[in-house]
Amino acid sequence: MSKVPMKRIFICGMQEDKKSILDLLQRKGVVEISENPEEYEDCDLKTTDTMADRIESDRKASVCERALEILESNAPDPDGGLFKSFEGASSIDVKEYESRALKNDEYYETAEKLIALDKKIAEAKADIPKCETKIETLKPWLGFDLPLDFEGTKESAAFIGSVSDKKDLSEIYEGLMADLDDGVGVDVSIISSSDDMTCIFVVGLRKDKEQIEEALKGIGFAKAQLSKTVPAEEVKNLERQISEDNKFIEACVNDIKALSSERDNLKFLEDYYRARSDKFEALGKMKQTKRTFFMEGYIPKRYAESLTKLLENKYDAVVKVEDPAEDEDVPVELKNGLLTDPMETVVESYSLPGNGEIDPSVITAVFYYIFFGLMLADVGYGILMVAGTGIVLMKCKNIKPGMKKMMKLFLYCGIATIFWGAMFGSFFGDAVTVIATTFFGRPDIKFPVLWFEPVNEPMKELVFAFALGIIHIFTGLTIKLYQCIKAGAYKDAIYDVVFWYMFVGGGIVYLLTMPMITGMLSLGFTFGPTVATVSGAMAIAGCIGVVLTGGRESRNWFKRILKGAYSAYGVSSYLSDVLSYSRLLALGLASGVISTVFNKMGSMLGATWYGVLLFIAVFLVGHAMNLAINVLGSYVHTNRLQFVEFYGKFYDGGGRKFTPFRENTKYYKVKEDD
Repeated sequence: MSKVPMKRIFICGMQEDKKSILDLLQRKGVVEISENPEEYEDCDLKTTDTMADRIESDRKASVCERALEILESNAPDPDGGLFKSFEGASSIDVKEYESRALKNDEYYETAEKLIALDKKIAEAKADIPKCETKIETLKPWLGFDLPLDFEGTKESAAFIGSVSDKKDLSEIYEGLMADLDDGVGVDVSIISSSDDMTCIFVVGLRKDKEQIEEALKGIGFAKAQLSKTVPAEEVKNLERQISEDNKFIEACVNDIKALSSERDNLKFLEDYYRARSDKFEALGKMKQTKRTFFMEGYIPKRYAESLTKLLENKYDAVVKVEDPAEDEDVPVELKNGLLTDPMETVVESYSLPGNGEIDPSVITAVFYYIFFGLMLADVGYGILMVAGTGIVLMKCKNIKPGMKKMMKLFLYCGIATIFWGAMFGSFFGDAVTVIATTFFGRPDIKFPVLWFEPVNEPMKELVFAFALGIIHIFTGLTIKLYQCIKAGAYKDAIYDVVFWYMFVGGGIVYLLTMPMITGMLSLGFTFGPTVATVSGAMAIAGCIGVVLTGGRESRNWFKRILKGAYSAYGVSSYLSDVLSYSRLLALGLASGVISTVFNKMGSMLGATWYGVLLFIAVFLVGHAMNLAINVLGSYVHTNRLQFVEFYGKFYDGGGRKFTPFRENTKYYKVKEDD
């Protein structure tokens, strides 16, 4: 259980050293720079507005990120792959960093060029559907040898368009003549027809143009899309345009691929601008005069002395380190050992410990691995988890810190899964028995069971789950007792912990003196009358204590007793908490039963060659699905047991995460020379 001790640090330096000191602090990554408090408002110290610079740096970093996405989509990184995605930032020395930083304008031009090429590709790709749509529109007119915008001659008027549905000439003439005066003549030609429309070419005298237009409206005539060339020629032009667009896209893609050698430079540049943005943010927090600057923040105690010596020896700076005040909002950093540091991610996902609270990572780890293993409980699944996470950890030496913790978490959970699988005799369910019986005629061969089989004795595992739950809950109360005593709140320790120990613990023991309860749970014992008397008295005394002290914040005795009685009613929540641990049985049985079902399905065709193929296929697919679903279920429900049943007994959280001024980069990390 280790919250890293924090110190308050104050740094005062000369303006000419400001950039170098900021660079050093960012590369060390051990100081959280805070806003200067109001006590310095009366001093002759000013801040610099760096918002515009931060926005510009973020914009340029986003340009580089987009350029890298364009490269990846058109010319994927040959060194990429599954394991590459797990890797963290690579280290480069200060000399290489400064050398490459001088070329940032050159690298940025490359990023802009990639974005410009991608824009051209997008425009060309957008043009192709438009051309294809026009071609589809012109297809019904391919047999027409005049431009679609032809309107006739000096004496004649031409109308080119379509009417809905499939119509013959007689229907069209009949519809037109109904609205035309006697003596008005038209010539109608059908260019093409389909079930949806009929394309027509209508010619009449120019002096009758308006009347013909009105008649055409009466039959639902719609003008064709205008084209200054013959439809067949227009289609050829559009097809030529599509071909040119495709060639242009291919040329742009080749230009992008030619820039793939700049990938590392663009990665560097993105990190460079991200780091600059963070520097401008830190600069905006600093107080300054014409010749000096001043900053303050927090630093882990283990780094305070070495950083102080480094700054004072290397620069003309003054560094002061002191303990923070008791009521100060000190940031929290957790540091644990090999087996428990994966729990830091679990604790952080709930909340970091607040003032006066311990880091629960160690205790969480003990129960976490036990519960996860019980829920999955299969040797085969555990081996797969250990193998998968182990390969990632061995292959990726430079793995991201967060990903490393997650891989270690599932590695240890896999080991716990192997342990409980061996205790319950499960290896891909009953795969050993099914294979031996179906394909070798040996029903006597079974995977060894070191304790018992939950499928055959579910009540035994349920009782075991309840026992673990009680231990888990009482461990939480014990931690609360420790925290109260450490804080000197001895009365709270008695009122909020000891009385509940007596109330709940006495009640549980009293239940075990009842034959009905012990028989229902299939226990091989029942406590005698003496234990019943002592435990009953203890439970009653604890209940009275809870009623008298549960509402002690009220001055009115009547309200105090009412609130205390309501607090005593909280014993029902302890019952529901204990029942929640039945999920250990439920998920464990679900994993085992589903495994058994897949094994039975795979063996349905017996010891034939196609039976073997079926078994292999069902085994691989079925167990892969079962593993994925139950690993997720075990992870979620194990977290729930920690967050609700365990942390609810002693842990409030609310701590603020330690966020040092550091290189929050994706690809490169500068190694500072001491």
